Amino acid sequence: MTGWSAEVDQHFTRVLSGFADVPIVQAMRYATTGGKRLRAFLVRESARVCGADVACSIAPACAIEALHAYSLVHDDLPCMDDDDLRRGQPTVHVKWDDATAVLCGDALQTLAFELVSDPACHDDPFVRSTLALTLARASGAAGMVYGQALDIAAESTATPLNIDEITELQNGKTGALITWSATAGAILAKADTQALKTYGDALGLAFQIADDILDVTSDAETLGKAAQKDAEAGKATFVSLLGLDGAKSRAEMLVESACDALSIFGSDAGHLCDVARFVIERRS
Repeated sequence: MTGWSAEVDQHFTRVLSGFADVPIVQAMRYATTGGKRLRAFLVRESARVCGADVACSIAPACAIEALHAYSLVHDDLPCMDDDDLRRGQPTVHVKWDDATAVLCGDALQTLAFELVSDPACHDDPFVRSTLALTLARASGAAGMVYGQALDIAAESTATPLNIDEITELQNGKTGALITWSATAGAILAKADTQALKTYGDALGLAFQIADDILDVTSDAETLGKAAQKDAEAGKATFVSLLGLDGAKSRAEMLVESACDALSIFGSDAGHLCDVARFVIERRS
């Protein structure tokens, strides 16, 4: 993912250089720096296996990273998770202030849709509109925002969520954007999205289970963010409901399902399977 991550960084530099050098834009640069670039890589690889021009995937790859960054900036705010660290650095509201963080997130969200709507993204307006429509659905009140709302509600519920409720929550909060990333390449190629959707759905849930495992087995220095917050808040997680071994087993089964869904692509899907395995083997 290293080479593609550098290309994403370079594209962000070009895009953001078109804005005034003001605190909000400085915060946007800060928020989009670093990270694993997992979602961007999924866009690239899904484009490649579907036969799309990989060069066309840079715009939707940066779009999903911008939207993901916006979600993190807002998630870290005092009115949400109230986190001081992200990727080992002060969160945006800590480095600047709450208002700058809110506006930074707003601007990153709109930037995501600007990137996929720009004619430079793809020469077919139907492809661009499909990318924008599906990204809106994945990120809004039926996707990521819905999952975040369920997560906030879970903090004050009298009865901890059960496994089905946790799954629904995480399919929105974490999974929706991962699934979009995995299907974006098929949209670019005007190809069927079903196999990549199945892969993305399984991968998104495996990613969240791995996060829950890391939250109880790692520390803030390794994670680059606060650890064991869910346990301290008494929130139900895949680990609290399935146990550590059970959660690991569930994540491994999901990765196997994700890779099975890619069988139609043959050996071309090797990198996507590698990413799925990386998701549950990572340390941060």
